[in-house]
Amino acid sequence: MSTALIEHVRKYITIAADEEAEVLSFFQQKHFQKKENLLLQGFRCKSHYFVINGCLRMFFLNEKGVEQTVQFAIEHWWMTDYLAFDRQCNASFNIQAIESCDVLQLDYLDQEALLKKFPAFERYFRQIYQRAYAAAQLRTKYLYEFSREQFYHHFNDHFPEFTSRIPQHLLASYLNMTPEYLSEIKKKQALKLV
Repeated sequence: MSTALIEHVRKYITIAADEEAEVLSFFQQKHFQKKENLLLQGFRCKSHYFVINGCLRMFFLNEKGVEQTVQFAIEHWWMTDYLAFDRQCNASFNIQAIESCDVLQLDYLDQEALLKKFPAFERYFRQIYQRAYAAAQLRTKYLYEFSREQFYHHFNDHFPEFTSRIPQHLLASYLNMTPEYLSEIKKKQALKLV
């Protein structure tokens, strides 16, 4: 099993060395190929995913049938359709591997059992959820406040690990622009550097 999760958890809460194996027993390690779906819109959301390596994206199909990316997750990030996971209902989003991925999957009942057995994980997940919610709030603010070009530059300046590895059409979807417009922004930036 991965020590990446234990290292991540220790940034937020204390976990004894002799508890590591039992904590990890609540998780299932899974491998997903590039473009493989972990969750499909309209199907019950049973799991929460911790990325060991690789990259995931969350998206939905808009009224025109176009994929709209709303979130990415790379190493040591969590991803699920939080509302559907919490309510154990059908998902409003799809989750797909952008790259070949290894994840730790935590099913709903296993998460509840983990929280009961190790109450400190309530604090851990609260902090993770607070950060995720804060990131979603900032993204919403930037969508309204920044021009599309400013949004790209802000995102690129703060998260270069994403812009260097995410395909341009998916990054454009996340930034709410066309791939062609994103290409123009990048060309403009390249010309400034010459």
